[in-house]
Amino acid sequence: MSDYRIQGATGEWEVVVGLEVHAQISTQAKLFSGAATAFGAEPNTQVSLVDAAMPGMLPVPNMECIRQAVRTGIAINAQINKWSRFDRKNYFYADLPQGYQISQLYHPIVGEGAIEVQLDDKNPESTKTIGIERIHVEQDAGKLMHDQHPTMSYVDLNRSGVALMEIVSRPDMRSPAEAGAYLAKLRTILRYVGSCDGNMDQGSMRADVNVSVRRPGEPFGTRTETKNVNSVRFVMAVVEQEAKRQVALIEDGGKVVQETRLYDPDRNETRSMRSKEDAHDYRYFPDPDLLPIELDDAFLEECRASLPELPDAKRHRYETALGLSAYNAGVLTAEVETSRWFEALLAASAAKQGKPEGDVAKQAANWLTSELFGALNKLGKSLADSPVSPEAGGELLALVGKGTISGSAAKQVLEKMLETGDAPGVIVEREGLTQTSDTGAIEAAVDAVLAANADKVEQYKGGKEALFGFFVGQTMKAMQGKGNPQLVNEVLKAKLG
Repeated sequence: MSDYRIQGATGEWEVVVGLEVHAQISTQAKLFSGAATAFGAEPNTQVSLVDAAMPGMLPVPNMECIRQAVRTGIAINAQINKWSRFDRKNYFYADLPQGYQISQLYHPIVGEGAIEVQLDDKNPESTKTIGIERIHVEQDAGKLMHDQHPTMSYVDLNRSGVALMEIVSRPDMRSPAEAGAYLAKLRTILRYVGSCDGNMDQGSMRADVNVSVRRPGEPFGTRTETKNVNSVRFVMAVVEQEAKRQVALIEDGGKVVQETRLYDPDRNETRSMRSKEDAHDYRYFPDPDLLPIELDDAFLEECRASLPELPDAKRHRYETALGLSAYNAGVLTAEVETSRWFEALLAASAAKQGKPEGDVAKQAANWLTSELFGALNKLGKSLADSPVSPEAGGELLALVGKGTISGSAAKQVLEKMLETGDAPGVIVEREGLTQTSDTGAIEAAVDAVLAANADKVEQYKGGKEALFGFFVGQTMKAMQGKGNPQLVNEVLKAKLG
């Protein structure tokens, strides 16, 4: 549990947070039309007659959108409602051509579920379960463009009718960190499932942040809703700034008004957008153009069977079956692309070394999370645009695992791989980095070092065992770093008695 508190002038306050996340469903067509959904198209080039609400046009549900919502519900262990219904939410706005939004109020497709979040990467025990109230499917509105003309706003209907999942959490979060962890984990799950690409900077996933404050243990206070927040960092900032604003307002004798607010990241503040009283009437009623959605057991079973291994299960497997540390397992499963890259690396490394994956997993995990991530970070690149492929990484690890090159040489090879894109074997050959495992050559080098340092040999035999590292270093230097360190150690131990 979080012990986050806001210290006001009159004492401690607790923040209460709930998130409504709008996630664009990953489909090629819209919820009720065949129009395209690609991001970045020219305005009004992806609009069907249905999206533009032309008279006589009837919506036809895109069942792939329904399927993806169900798969998402199963992934968060939620109740799937076999019978659900679309409702009309009536309101007038310039970018809503129908004059209503088709949504689900009374009978959503997904009921209660939960997500477990980890609050501290270094401490696997620091978990909290955040309840999810529902997931309903609805269509998005269009977009008003205010910067195209000095006196008029233009309307772009490309987003009109795009399928959204609205994922509504319970007010279970008690700090900015918990809200951030929840949103990040939800995004990870959606990306594993493939139901949403999670590109928050493109608007395909955005959060409405509900915040209220109260004295610890007292009933919930009046909440505000900050709309369309498009990053984990901004969600955390909204929670912190809005909670502080509410505390200051209450302590100054004012009252929190239930309203919709917007976040200004440049000023790091929320500001009022419009009041939102409970009495607002959207005149919901069942959409007369759409039959209820009825799902059978075979459909649900197909959805369940189509799910990949999810992040929590994958992290557990990495720890138990592969023996990875909790930290490495967490890092490798945080993004679906990272886990896929790691598993391709692991398969290539095991195949090239002729060993089971479990025997090379720690080597592969450590190399990826420290060596490759570190090198890519310096270059300002992500794993997605890495010049080194998992197969090439596996070949490099095999060269180390078989003793062909040393660990320090492997660092040099990686640098060259990132620069040139060449295969590790080619670089090792070209640069002459092959490690010497010839016992005769190593013995000759050791004999020469011991003969040149007879005084230190006497000191070592007299109990100054720290000198062993000196002899190793001198031998490696004499062999230009190409001696197999393990064999150098073995020969030295034998010679020094």
